[in-house]
Amino acid sequence: MSRVGKKPINIPSGIEVSINGSNIAFKNSKLVRNLETFNRVKIEYSNNELVFAAIDSAPQSRAFWGTYRALANNIVIGLSSGFVKTLEINGVGYRASVNGKTLELLLGFSHPIKYPIPENIEISVEKNLITIKGIDKQQVGQIAAEIRDFRPPEPYKGKGVKYSDETIIRKAGKTSKK
Repeated sequence: MSRVGKKPINIPSGIEVSINGSNIAFKNSKLVRNLETFNRVKIEYSNNELVFAAIDSAPQSRAFWGTYRALANNIVIGLSSGFVKTLEINGVGYRASVNGKTLELLLGFSHPIKYPIPENIEISVEKNLITIKGIDKQQVGQIAAEIRDFRPPEPYKGKGVKYSDETIIRKAGKTSKK
């Protein structure tokens, strides 16, 4: 039994759900998001609750059960409140700024890094914090990972780009013989 799949998804007011065969459409006032399940799970919607069930007891079917429930829950959370990732820049001379639809990063290279901001994503910079907001959990996480990859934090001084809740395990520097 899938522990994740058993939980019903409570649909908040302001989000409409419509099921058309194996396709689930989630709609709020501005956006429509679709989830195609390819008839791998049973879907029931009643009393503002979306319930998923496995088709049979095969391991693959149970895996789809929890996966599609989690994907649907992420869409509901994204449409109601959205997702946020925060990155922190540490290092002398390391800076970030937003110019139109481009994030410009100065990370100690000989040139600035210009990262184009995709549609449906909002990036803001305050001092040394980069905040990434969006409705798609996968896209927000992917963009945060790509920005972090430009200059990952190093273990000696902690310089680089890291997640705000990430802890860097520090190493001791070289010691000289006395």
